[in-house]
Amino acid sequence: MTDLTIGKPWTVLWKLSLPMFISVIFQQMYSIFDSAIAGKFAGEDALAAVGASYPITMIFMAVAIGCNVGCCVVISQYFGAKEYEKVKTAISTTIIAGFILSSLLTILGLVFSKPLMIMINTPDNVMSDGTLYLKIYIAGLIFLFLYNVSTGIFTSLGDTKTPLYFLIGSSIVNIILDYIFVAIFKYGVAGVAWATFIAQGGACILALITLTRKISSIKTEYPAPKFSLPMLKRITLYSIPSILQQSFVSIGNIFVQYLVNGFGSSCIAGYSAAIKLNTFAITSFSTLSNGLSSYVAQNYGAGKSLRIKQGYKAGLILSSIVAVPFIICFFVIPHNFVGFFLDDGGAKAMKIGIEFLKIVSPFYIFVGIKIMSDGTLRGKGDMPYFMITTFADLILRVVLAFILAKPYGSRGIWLSWPVGWLTSTVLSVVFVLIKLKKLPDEKNIEQ
Repeated sequence: MTDLTIGKPWTVLWKLSLPMFISVIFQQMYSIFDSAIAGKFAGEDALAAVGASYPITMIFMAVAIGCNVGCCVVISQYFGAKEYEKVKTAISTTIIAGFILSSLLTILGLVFSKPLMIMINTPDNVMSDGTLYLKIYIAGLIFLFLYNVSTGIFTSLGDTKTPLYFLIGSSIVNIILDYIFVAIFKYGVAGVAWATFIAQGGACILALITLTRKISSIKTEYPAPKFSLPMLKRITLYSIPSILQQSFVSIGNIFVQYLVNGFGSSCIAGYSAAIKLNTFAITSFSTLSNGLSSYVAQNYGAGKSLRIKQGYKAGLILSSIVAVPFIICFFVIPHNFVGFFLDDGGAKAMKIGIEFLKIVSPFYIFVGIKIMSDGTLRGKGDMPYFMITTFADLILRVVLAFILAKPYGSRGIWLSWPVGWLTSTVLSVVFVLIKLKKLPDEKNIEQ
């Protein structure tokens, strides 16, 4: 466990964020390999099936991420304030509530899998495989949910290395099983889904065991309650805005997927490849943002205002450094990356995927600034403000996608991304600067 309220802000944030960034590389690796192995060894329709269900899976992921953010902020603030009994109660309350919520979502997801696939205009030739993939994915939702919550708890305690070890192991197992199930045993889309199910299940169980041991090592004067309704209420107040924000983004992506599905399986396959690569970039920024949120929350709990301001500046520099390689790779040589998902017969899908990346990737620096600004607002507890910026991005992107799709086809959908990103970036920066300006000055920050 690491106290983020001492040490040079840049150094502290970098040490906290580096393991998280490596984690996201491995996390996205097995997500990318899922689609790549499906496309290479099971064909373009298999890639399209995985891609068609992707926005729906992200709705469930949105709830997990929202709960992750909510518990992370609360635990970080208590940890920064050295209130360890409340830290332990917040952790156990989060895990119990997370188990109950994920169980309910699993039941709902399994019941409504096919209606959801029909709702997003999934073509008949990928409907069966897409629905099968979705059902297996949802069956493992409890593992996915509790693993994400555990990762958030580790991060809030300043420990980003432990989740990294689990994720490296999980990623390697997932990739190996992908190849065995799809390339050797020819299980197709089901093989991809079961590989993810097994890998995530193992990582979740190990994470929970390790977290239990870590909690027991925190010494308190009195036994901490295992469950607290007031604590659940506080965590929920932080989690709901994040869940809504993540969910509305996922719902917006479903509308976009609806448009994409109308252009046929080649467009779906190309978009599926490109959106996985784009998600790699966006998730990298989000991971850095989560680290910044923990840093800000601990320092906010400790009343160290100037460290928050310096941490925000350091976060902007970090996100810009991370953005540059993605811009180079996806704008200059996108064919090398999209081609990783498709065999030689996917020329049309390849062209579509390359076009998407060339349009959106030059704007990654602005996305990084926006997401780091959101992380600062979250860490301070200013939840409504980052929701406003996200909704502005979402509404613009969806509305413009529908308007531009008619005259410009799929290219019109891709053009809506930069407009939404730029608008929300301006809003986020304005909000965070206003909030930081209101913080009291301090003279005792370490240089």
